[in-house]
Amino acid sequence: MLASLTALLLCQLLGEGVVRLLALPVPGPVLGLAFLLAFLAVRRAVPGPLNQTAGGLLHHLSLLFVPAGVGVLQHLQRISAEWLAIAAALLVSAVATIVVTAVVMRAMIRLMKLDEAAEEEKAG
Repeated sequence: MLASLTALLLCQLLGEGVVRLLALPVPGPVLGLAFLLAFLAVRRAVPGPLNQTAGGLLHHLSLLFVPAGVGVLQHLQRISAEWLAIAAALLVSAVATIVVTAVVMRAMIRLMKLDEAAEEEKAG
């Protein structure tokens, strides 16, 4: 578990380092996650200990919202002053997420149907 947690943190650190070095407009942890995804894609499998560690972190994910909630309470006056812009941003981002998810899902379904058709063609 310690090795898996270290690997996850190293991916995040690598992402932070690359973002700061190249002044990229992307959060470091997001780039670190992309590095982790690339590593797992090359391996074509998720190591058991890494899967177990990630599952444990996801199981307790709700604890990570406590600091965010405290931050909201600390800035309640500013939020009340800018509620319309915040609500608009939340609405637009939610709709964009739903649209992108639908487009990706349709593309994946099409791709999976093409794969199935190619496999049937090889077999038959």
